[in-house]
Amino acid sequence: MARLNYYHYDFKAMGSPCSIQLYARNSKAGRHATKIAVDDVYRLEAKYSRYREDSLLSKINRIAAQGKSIHVDDETAGLLDYAATCYQQSDGLFDITSGILRRAWNFKSGTIPEPATIQALLNLVGWHHLRWEKPRLTFTIAGMEIDFGGIVKEYAVDRAASLCWQDGIRHGVINLGGDIKIIGPHFDQSPWLVAIRHPRESDGRLTTLELYSGAVASSGDYERCILLNGVRYGHVLNPKTGWPVNYMAAVSVVGDFCVVAGSAATIGMLKEAEGSPWLQALGLPHLWVNVHGASGGSIAINSVQHPLQNFI
Repeated sequence: MARLNYYHYDFKAMGSPCSIQLYARNSKAGRHATKIAVDDVYRLEAKYSRYREDSLLSKINRIAAQGKSIHVDDETAGLLDYAATCYQQSDGLFDITSGILRRAWNFKSGTIPEPATIQALLNLVGWHHLRWEKPRLTFTIAGMEIDFGGIVKEYAVDRAASLCWQDGIRHGVINLGGDIKIIGPHFDQSPWLVAIRHPRESDGRLTTLELYSGAVASSGDYERCILLNGVRYGHVLNPKTGWPVNYMAAVSVVGDFCVVAGSAATIGMLKEAEGSPWLQALGLPHLWVNVHGASGGSIAINSVQHPLQNFI
């Protein structure tokens, strides 16, 4: 086999620093595969961004505000089917209608909301308030919202990896803001090294994973949080109470697909002390750190040590 060259492309999407690393026969082939993948990431961002008035998601939420129905395309239907599965398997903890709680929680403010404010929004939260009869989505309560934020970035990672594979790339990795999918190992068949961040140590790593294939995603209370009177209020909110979870500091999951790893990591956070047993029962390799500093999971902590510069 002719030797392939290594290429690294950085870009920004979905509010995160992103990168594609791959091996191709020349720069033209590398750029071609990268453009296909990045264009699709941007397409999904434009389609499902809650920050864009012209996005499909914004259109859906305008319908939701009126308590009406909308017919959706096949791709959106697939995401809604997956959201329904996550809701069922998490006993209602993974709920794409809970994004409306961000109206109460401003993690840049340094203050926590009044309980009455949260309670008022909880009346608009609940997948069970939706009627999903593919391809028709009906909002039975006016004023609700949906948010694919816990699914779309991970879905975009899996699609980007698949598109690169279809374009002939056999060795590479997609990284969208820490959500990672391996296209295939390095050209020399060595694994990609993925550093798992420690949730309480700045620039610290919990462990390093060696991945030849599959995906990894993490959820934690360190990205957006409020520290008040020694208490940390993270951005992972329980849709049943409207308040941040307060047991897990971070959960990382390895799976075949990034969308599965990402939703499972979030559910692991939401299930608190039951998160690890739930992941174990599903056979998903994972590790966790709780707010007291204890750690565990089915992946050994600090099992692999490598020079920092080799990390993804």
